[in-house]
Amino acid sequence: MTFFFFIQRGSKYVLSPKQGEMLGEEGDLMIFPPGSMVTMENRPVMEGDYRALGVCYTHDLINSVFSDVPKFDATQGVQIVRASQHNPAGILSLIQDTLDNDALPATIRNHRLLEPLLWLREQGFQLPTQVEDDPISQVRSLIETDLSHAWMADEVAAHFAMSEATMRRWLSKTSQGFAKILLHTRLERGLSLLQTTDAQVSQIALDCGFKTPSHFSDAFRKRFGIKPKDIRLAAD
Repeated sequence: MTFFFFIQRGSKYVLSPKQGEMLGEEGDLMIFPPGSMVTMENRPVMEGDYRALGVCYTHDLINSVFSDVPKFDATQGVQIVRASQHNPAGILSLIQDTLDNDALPATIRNHRLLEPLLWLREQGFQLPTQVEDDPISQVRSLIETDLSHAWMADEVAAHFAMSEATMRRWLSKTSQGFAKILLHTRLERGLSLLQTTDAQVSQIALDCGFKTPSHFSDAFRKRFGIKPKDIRLAAD
């Protein structure tokens, strides 16, 4: 999935091995492509707090708008849509209005969610797509069939009719190991469920394969720079 973080108060510091240091300011939109390997720090304003809204976009929606962009490459990196130049608050309002309207049929909802992507494209931004035959997509697709299952590397390798060592070499092309792909797949599904369902955080943690809610919360905060409960608070 591709993640949008709309910074509403404070700033978000990001350290990327590929891009170095980046800082998203209040009003900016930060876009993280699938599999982003970064360190994040949320920085509150003086005598205040940090606040951001997160939205995840599925591969099929991204592909439908950016299908002519070369397939997913982790070097694409994080992009910042600056408030001073592009005013991304407008597309946030469109996304919120669409997701908050429970009366919309799914087809209409998905159509409206394409509008922010089309707007980004018109502004010159390119979002990387992900094709189904690359290693990460294939492993993720298998994991997503049962996120609560205790997936092991040798089991996944056997599914693809290869040894564990061969699978690790196969995945090395993506600069991500099996454990990282497994964790990110679970966390990204957790984020999606937090945004689209009313299920308890504890239940989402278990459904996504975490042994305890605290493990889910800690891993979620490290991955996205925000606690699961804060996703719900932002939505309210």
